[in-house]
Amino acid sequence: MDDVSVVDYHTAGEPFRIVTSVEIPGTSVADRRVVAQSSEAIDAVRRLLVNEPRGHADMYGGFVVPGDDDGADFGVVFWHKDGYSTACGHGTIALATWAVESGLVQVAADGETDVVIDVPSGRVVARVSCAGGSVVSVAFRNVPSYVLSRGVQVPTARGEVLADISYGGAFYASVLASSVGLSVTPACYADLIAIGREIKWALDAVAVHPHDPRLSGLYGTILYDDLGPAHQRNLAVFADGEADRSPCGSGTSARLALLYNEGRLRTGEVLRHDSIVGTTFLGRVVEETPEGVITEITGTAYRTGTATFTLDPRDALGTGFTLR
Repeated sequence: MDDVSVVDYHTAGEPFRIVTSVEIPGTSVADRRVVAQSSEAIDAVRRLLVNEPRGHADMYGGFVVPGDDDGADFGVVFWHKDGYSTACGHGTIALATWAVESGLVQVAADGETDVVIDVPSGRVVARVSCAGGSVVSVAFRNVPSYVLSRGVQVPTARGEVLADISYGGAFYASVLASSVGLSVTPACYADLIAIGREIKWALDAVAVHPHDPRLSGLYGTILYDDLGPAHQRNLAVFADGEADRSPCGSGTSARLALLYNEGRLRTGEVLRHDSIVGTTFLGRVVEETPEGVITEITGTAYRTGTATFTLDPRDALGTGFTLR
């Protein structure tokens, strides 16, 4: 395997590792995701970058690929420790920041610039705000978000749980943390992962996309605390027990769809969505469409470093391992 160079960012505490050197064939980003899932050579790069000793069980990243057409600045195939996701809000914020800071997308020193990114679930537009030549924040408008089902009963080790399933580019099951005797705090971290993992796998087959089977499957469980009007704190437990350190961008869209559907949040009203580490995304519904609601999520990302990773052919650990 050739050496792999990366640029690392974090968005609200959640890592995002950007790779531009991996070519993935396909006519669309959704097709390229399927190719990556089935290609041993491409997946070996994912494993190299996400597994220990070069990564960790909560690492996240993406392969930058061409967009679906000339209307996009670029596309991205998202990955995590267990495979490839259909959407990633924190990654979208990191990629838009990187695109501006690297010069891939030209912007004025002051003002707003749209960065158009094709992801497996569709096209998202990230509006990058700059001041004094620096990125101040990124607000991205997601693919339509909607409610799939409510009050789904799930038998768990903590008793029967009621979950609401919604879509924000990926499917999530939302569960009030107090209903399973927990709160979204670091003290409950291990227990939150355990119950989130259990619920995710119990409901995985329930989350069926109405138009594209490639987008089916429950991506994660959102355990949340209700902190008052338009203020919640959450932990998204996705893939197989991976925990989002950020408030979760696509998960925030999924939460907004539920709150809008309940009448608890009107168009334009802002949800403050906090993470388990105390970082914040701001989310709002900007319009209603026949497919669902269009949401806008605002956050910040910061570059944390660059690296070139090597696989020594003598290394018996190969592309590494994961301890979870």
